[in-house]
This record gives sequence, structure tokens and C-alpha cells, in this order.
Amino acid sequence: MLIIALAAKNAQRRRRLLIAAVILLYIFSNTFLLTLYAKLWDIPPYPKKNTRTYSCEILLGGFTMLDNDGNGMLNISADRYIEAVKLLTTGKAKHLLMSGGNGSLLDRRFSEADWTKTQLKDFNFPDTSILIEDRSRNTMENASYSKVILARAHLKPPYLLVTSAFHMRRSMMIFQHQGINVVPYPANYLVDRGDISFSDFLPDGSSLLAWNLYTKELVGYVIDYFKVR
Repeated sequence: MLIIALAAKNAQRRRRLLIAAVILLYIFSNTFLLTLYAKLWDIPPYPKKNTRTYSCEILLGGFTMLDNDGNGMLNISADRYIEAVKLLTTGKAKHLLMSGGNGSLLDRRFSEADWTKTQLKDFNFPDTSILIEDRSRNTMENASYSKVILARAHLKPPYLLVTSAFHMRRSMMIFQHQGINVVPYPANYLVDRGDISFSDFLPDGSSLLAWNLYTKELVGYVIDYFKVR
């Protein structure tokens, strides 16, 4: 809109485009509106008072990236990984199934699951407690490949499903369609779930990144909804 406004010769049209662009920019940089949407979309946190122990947790990939030297590193979704390690460390989950290969269309040499396995070795977890699924490229494949591994390992459901809060709704739909009994354990919340303050009405550039992720998830949810029906 800004580009068209700059090129527009009609003054009235230029003014309308500029106003519309400013309004859109404010809407998508407004933390208050983002928080309202996130609270409707995100799955609520796992109850802290729940003391149940699970045979396995399923950790979905998407929390790593490559540095300039081609080595793996954690990205902004690292809280998925941190929460999964905590669940295994505290004994809340007896096994950890890491599901994630490489979703890149250009470079498929890096395997997220294999890299994660090397990181988990530093915690001295028994090899028998770590399961690896390194072929999946998306959430649909996460579910189908994980189902085979869980059945082969004879681990009884339900399982904890660990992924980012913005990704949990779509993940639950897909895993349940595959007949996998999972309990949501969302992590990596993008917005503060506390009370609304005055600062939430001020423009914030970080909201643009969050809207990017939520919009992608919404589109993915709609597409996957028709795939599984």
C-alpha cells in the first residue's frame, strides 16, 4: 500500500492508501489485539498440579537452526526443547521421542532429530530412554512416523505432546486423526498471558513476528483440516 501510494498520481487515492497502511501497521503491531487472538488460539498450559507420569513424551522439531558455519543451534522456539528435557529429568515422562528430520526445501543435510540426540547425550540420559524419528518433514509426517515408533517400542498411551503453544492446536488435530492418544503440553508462549496494561496498546515490532507465526499456523490448520477429513 505504501509503495502504491508513493506511485499514485491522484492525491485522494494516495491519502486513502496511506491511512489504510498506517491502520494495518497499527493493528498488526498492537500487542493488545495479538494477546486477544493468542488467548483464543493457544492451548492453555499443562496443569502444574497434575502429577501423572507418562510412558513417553513426543517432542516436535522446529526449535533448531543452522549457524553461519552450518552447525545446529537453538532458535526462538527453544522452550520446546527445554520443557521436554525437564519432563524427562523429573521423571514425568519415562521416554522422549524426538520427531523431526529436515523441512528445508533447499538443504536437507541437517537432521534436527540427530542433532538433538547429540545434545541430549550431555545430560547422561540412558540410551533406552531416547527415541529418534528423523524422517519427517512436516507435522503430518511427525504423527505418522511417530505412531510406528511408539507401537514398536510398546509404550502405552496417553503420551505428552510437546510443541509451541501456537503450533499445538494443529498438532493435536493431526495426531488425534492418526489415532494417537496425546495430552497437550504447550511451551514457548509468544505473548504474556497476564493482565492487560497500557503498554499493550502501543505499537511493538515484535508483534509483527508473532502475527507471522500465527498467520502461518492458521493457514496450515485450515489446509490440514481438509486433508484429515
